[in-house]
Amino acid sequence: METGVAHSLITDIAICIVVAWILAVVAQIFKQPLILAYLVAGLAIGPVGIGLIQDQGSIQTISQLGLLLLLFMIGLEIDLRKMLSTGRVIIIPATIQILGGCLLGVLFFWGLGFPLRSGSLDALYLAIAASLSSTVIIVKILYDKRELDTFAGRITVGILIMQDLFAILVLAFQPELKNPSLLILVKSLIKVAVLIAVALAASRFALPALFRSVARLPELVLVGALAWCFLVAGMAHGLGLSREMGALSAGVAISTFPYTLDVVAKVTSIRDFFVTLFFVALGMKIPEPTIHFVAWAFIFALFVICTRFLTVFAPLYAMRQGHRASLLPALNLSQVSELSLVILALGLAAGHLSEQSIGIVAYAFALLGVASAYAMTVSERFIRVAGDFLTRLGLPDLGAGNAEAVRNRQQQPRIFLLGFSWTASSLLEEISRRDPVMLSELAVIDFNPHVNRELGRRGVHTIYGDISQRDTLLHAGVADAEMIVCTLPNTVLKGVNNMRLLQQLREINSTAHIIIHAELLADVPRLYAAGASYVSLPRLIEAMDLFGVIHAARQQLIGEKTRELKHELEDRHEVIP
Repeated sequence: METGVAHSLITDIAICIVVAWILAVVAQIFKQPLILAYLVAGLAIGPVGIGLIQDQGSIQTISQLGLLLLLFMIGLEIDLRKMLSTGRVIIIPATIQILGGCLLGVLFFWGLGFPLRSGSLDALYLAIAASLSSTVIIVKILYDKRELDTFAGRITVGILIMQDLFAILVLAFQPELKNPSLLILVKSLIKVAVLIAVALAASRFALPALFRSVARLPELVLVGALAWCFLVAGMAHGLGLSREMGALSAGVAISTFPYTLDVVAKVTSIRDFFVTLFFVALGMKIPEPTIHFVAWAFIFALFVICTRFLTVFAPLYAMRQGHRASLLPALNLSQVSELSLVILALGLAAGHLSEQSIGIVAYAFALLGVASAYAMTVSERFIRVAGDFLTRLGLPDLGAGNAEAVRNRQQQPRIFLLGFSWTASSLLEEISRRDPVMLSELAVIDFNPHVNRELGRRGVHTIYGDISQRDTLLHAGVADAEMIVCTLPNTVLKGVNNMRLLQQLREINSTAHIIIHAELLADVPRLYAAGASYVSLPRLIEAMDLFGVIHAARQQLIGEKTRELKHELEDRHEVIP
């Protein structure tokens, strides 16, 4: 009997993994989210599909391990110190987005007839689900587009971190939601405080010494991290909180450890196996795709999109972040989180909501996952169209009128720096040190509000605008420039590349010295043929510097090189450190 059950379980796991893998390969070919493929796999082999799985309970039990590891990994990637250092530009919009989204969601779904009473909290769960965005989908797409470290990317990730912290609170209070009272909520808050205090105290005073003692044995670091995850998860369960909340808290507590990256790398392979089973098991719970469910999924998806722009774009624009830095985070966050599915799955198990609600969110997750992936890939086109529309509505961009103000100055800028990133920051520092008079002849064009404010404080002429736009260059006065410099590589430029930018600049100004960036050696002759005065190849400069370091090391003089670098970095106050 037991042998038969074991064989049935192994067969069911094999079916789940094989079907999930096949559909994941198809999803990868068509550039769709893998989580979507896992949900479709569960739908296909579950009761709605061909019914291959005989023992769903066993699969779901195993999948819970994947859920704990998933939340532990998310916690490891939450850097509280970095989040707190970002300041009001993230904390204020994130707070408005989360609380405003939940409030609007409760009113909206309750108004549509979803229950909101003791023992039946569909409206509340739908509101919470709609307020959270997918960390997995967003970070993956921003990473592929090389936009994680852009200003809009940092705002997006900052809001995601705040959403994850909100999810911790939801997981903490979730067991008490069926019969809420002020006393119960206070007790839950005390339990959360105790759990977090114990976890943080252990991570501050006990765990560092333990991890240092086994640091030379990577497998023990991994086992120790997993032991810590399940220990805190068990502690949370013992306090009457959810194990999932404990796993997330365990990850946050050790997220700043120097061993975190190694732990993440090693846990990923284990996690992926169990997480695959979790989302396949979740797909098995999705009801049959009727017109009723599809219609509600569209309504839910439209609500998510509308509230993202209402609760993300509006506060960012009110804080004078400009069209780009206000619109992009709203667009990036316009989908449903995998944590929403987790919270709804736990709510369904606790009897807080109906299967209909989780089915609606699951279909909306798939719909928005696909739609937002496409929308984020054409975000530059979206920004231009939406920016023009907002300007016609009377909501001008941050730099409206700024270019004309620069042109009307007594001294017209002779040198234009197009875009402002790491190289431009270091170049400006060199100019400040070696030829400060040149600063009065320089103007910077960039659409990063933080950069514009910081440069303005330093007395540098700044023009808010997109250098890929011809009108921006014309209004800024580039036609009268004597020198134009672009230090941005093609991978950072948005909506244009260095070749097209150079051609556009030559049409506007045929006499200026144009210094342009190149990443590939093959691009150099083409850029010169297109009219570049000089092509900068940072890879050659870096190679020469590294050769000097290697040569010094061979002569036992690397210490001298190190001292030279430290001396160079002393009293260096760059805009982008």
